[in-house]
Amino acid sequence: MSSPFQIIDPHVHFWSLKENNQPWLADPQPNLLGDYSPMAHDHLPQDLVQASGEIEVLATVHVEADATDPIAETRWLSRLMETGERLAPSALVVGVDLSRDDAEAVLDEHMSLSTSVRGVRQILNVHANPLFDYVGRHYMHEKLWKDHFALLADRNLSFDLQIYPSQMAEAATLARQHADTQFVLNHAGMYVDRTTLAGWQDWRDGLRLLGQCPNVSIKLSGFGMLDHHWTPESIRPLIWEAIDVFGVERALFASNFPVDGLYASYTQLWQAYADIVSGVSKHEFARLFRDNARSLYCL
Repeated sequence: MSSPFQIIDPHVHFWSLKENNQPWLADPQPNLLGDYSPMAHDHLPQDLVQASGEIEVLATVHVEADATDPIAETRWLSRLMETGERLAPSALVVGVDLSRDDAEAVLDEHMSLSTSVRGVRQILNVHANPLFDYVGRHYMHEKLWKDHFALLADRNLSFDLQIYPSQMAEAATLARQHADTQFVLNHAGMYVDRTTLAGWQDWRDGLRLLGQCPNVSIKLSGFGMLDHHWTPESIRPLIWEAIDVFGVERALFASNFPVDGLYASYTQLWQAYADIVSGVSKHEFARLFRDNARSLYCL
C-alpha cells in the first residue's frame, strides 16, 4: 500500500527537557538502544506532525516515558492537551509504581489530573545481561505489587505490559488472574535473545501462552530497539507470527516515536508495516492501523 493512509498511533512519547523529568536524556549512556543521544532533545506534538509526512495521524496515545516524577509528567501532558495542539495525546498511559505503599493515591492523582487516563505502564523487563536489564527486580513476584495490580480493574484501566519472553509465562498467569483487566503487550514481546534457536522458541512459545488469554492484545512496535538495522524482511516473520497468534482482532501497529526514529523515519516505519500486511482486507487493515487502538484506549 502506498501512502498516504490513515493511522491511530497508540504508542508515542513526548517530553520537554526543561521539565527535568527524564534524567536519562540529560546524560545519555549507551544501552540496548545503542547511542540514543540523537534523540536527547525536546519531542513535542509539532515534531510528530512534521515527522508524519503523508501519513495521516488521526490520534495518538501517550505512553509514560520513564519520568522521575510520573505525576509531573501527567500534569505537563494535561497542559499540553489543553492547548488543542494537533497530535497532542488523545489518551494517556501513565506511570505508576505498583510496588509502592502509595500506589493507590498516585493512581488516583493521575486520574484527577486528566480524564484521558486510560491505562498504566510499569516497565517490568528483567534480564541476566545488564545491557538489557531495565529494573533489576521481579515485580511480578512481589505480593504488594500483585495486590496493587487489582486497583486497575477497579478503575477500568488497562495495563501496558513490557516484558521479555522469559517473563511471558508468569505474565500469562497474571492475565488469567485478572481477566477483567485489558493487557497490551508492548513492542511485540521484545524478542531479545536472538543468537540461538532457544531464544526464538522462548519468544514464540511465550506469545502463544499470552495469546491464549482473551484479555491480552499485542502492540507491534519497537522493532528497532533490539534490531538496530531492521529491514521489512527482518521484521516480517515477527509481525506475521504475532498476528497469527493474536489475530487481527488483538494486534495493533504503533511507532514508539521518537525512540524508533533512531533507526528509521516515521514514514519509513509505517510504510514498512503497510507493505508487510499488504495482503489483508480493508477491514483488517483498519483494525490493525486504527480501530483496535481506538477500541483499546477508548478514543
